[in-house]
Amino acid sequence: MWKRLMCFLTLALCCAAPHVEAQETASPGGQARGMVVIDADTGRVLMEKDSTQRLPMASTTKIMSALLTLEQPNLDEPFTVDPKAIRVEGSSMGLREGDTVTLRALAYGMLLPSGNDAANAAAVRIAGTKEAFVAMMNERAEEMGLENTHFATPSGLDSEEHYSSAKDMALLAREALSNEAFAEICCLASARISFGNPPYDRWMTNHNKLLKYYPGVYGVKTGFTERAGRCLVSAAEKNGIRLVIVTLHCPDDWNVHMKLYDACFAKARLETVPLPEISLPAAGAGRVPCQWDRDTITLLEGETIETAVTAQPFLFAPVRKGRIVGKALVKINGTVAAECHLAAAQNMTLPEPEPNWLERLVSQINRKKT
Repeated sequence: MWKRLMCFLTLALCCAAPHVEAQETASPGGQARGMVVIDADTGRVLMEKDSTQRLPMASTTKIMSALLTLEQPNLDEPFTVDPKAIRVEGSSMGLREGDTVTLRALAYGMLLPSGNDAANAAAVRIAGTKEAFVAMMNERAEEMGLENTHFATPSGLDSEEHYSSAKDMALLAREALSNEAFAEICCLASARISFGNPPYDRWMTNHNKLLKYYPGVYGVKTGFTERAGRCLVSAAEKNGIRLVIVTLHCPDDWNVHMKLYDACFAKARLETVPLPEISLPAAGAGRVPCQWDRDTITLLEGETIETAVTAQPFLFAPVRKGRIVGKALVKINGTVAAECHLAAAQNMTLPEPEPNWLERLVSQINRKKT
């Protein structure tokens, strides 16, 4: 009896052991085919899983389409949508033939209800054709150094030549969030936008449920197609630390993002960058006080920081406030993670020159006459 019981317990423990090990070594990105967490301030990768793998990214594509749209002039100039541009499958902001709309409204239509019609309408309005707008998207991606990205559509509908990576999408989101108009839109759970024939107000709802699920989330974009699966780009801030998370082809993206935020915010801290106070001599004009453009950086547990500072030995007046006069490379665990810039903190002009003997003589004569 006891032998049978011991055999049973041994068998049970052997069967249970692999399950426990699997839980302990579970991937932080869950079932995502590509995942990355970056520091939004520096772009530094904090955690990743196959973050450079080329994958379809569905409607997260509209981060680029909306960014290019919001960089255009005359965002609030009304125009009539091209009827061919809005004949597209998938999610929609509700455009119809003959509707009057603005580029700003189309940006809302891309970032909240993820309208494919909005992306196409903006593309045709800006570049004349969807193909020309896609060329603009790829040109901008190249400028940003997105090495594993190629766009084929403004909306994100599937194509063999339409792909990106988790890391590239995180860097794109970081760039887009630096655009004030983009940041103001993508953080909204809903918004009232006017368009139509004639235009009238209507409510749009953001597909990004993390805006309600997780405190501190302020964007960015959802996406889904059969080929790409569930894609999610999000951004959140806590205690001054800002993170961007991307998952591509992740069936449980909401929960994965929340768990990643919990884990990273628990391990991260803001550290003061060790930078010296500097004032530089200006020939003929005393010293120019200077200031750094960054004083903190995000570190994880166990990471160390050091800096390497270079600055001009002296300046020539006049010096304009904001002029870059030096820099510091910030290294984390020996690897360069950020660059700080040293700038003049105030204007410095040349002092009035001392009058020569002839000018002094003329001045004395003039005083005697008066």
